[in-house]
Amino acid sequence: MTDNFSKAISFVLSWEGGYVDNPNDAGGETKWGISKRSYPDLDIKELTKEQAIEIYKKDYWNVMNCDYLSYPLDVVVMDTAVNMGVGRAQAFLDLTGDWRDYLMFRIIKYNDLAKRSPIFLRGWINRIISLWKTVKGT
Repeated sequence: MTDNFSKAISFVLSWEGGYVDNPNDAGGETKWGISKRSYPDLDIKELTKEQAIEIYKKDYWNVMNCDYLSYPLDVVVMDTAVNMGVGRAQAFLDLTGDWRDYLMFRIIKYNDLAKRSPIFLRGWINRIISLWKTVKGT
């Protein structure tokens, strides 16, 4: 496990915890941030933290080629892929390689999403602030 992946997964898991099945969340049943919508054949309730970390490494960190990104962009991209999807994370990366601008694209998208469903906006913005503090502090 690379040092930067360790930083990224530590941050992600600080925001993605135990089992949740919020009817307002499009991902549906979720544990450790892994959703039934994205992994329909997975028993979400029985998912272990270790299994979630393996999924994050294979399907998010590796797919986004984070080993080839500089720090802190790699951590920011990983968290975006987890929170907003790999496609959106890549779209933002196609627009900028600056982690601060990247986070601004994320805030703009959250604001757009909040027009339809404002319930998660405060949490999304708090996550951005926490991510900023985490990567800025190291």
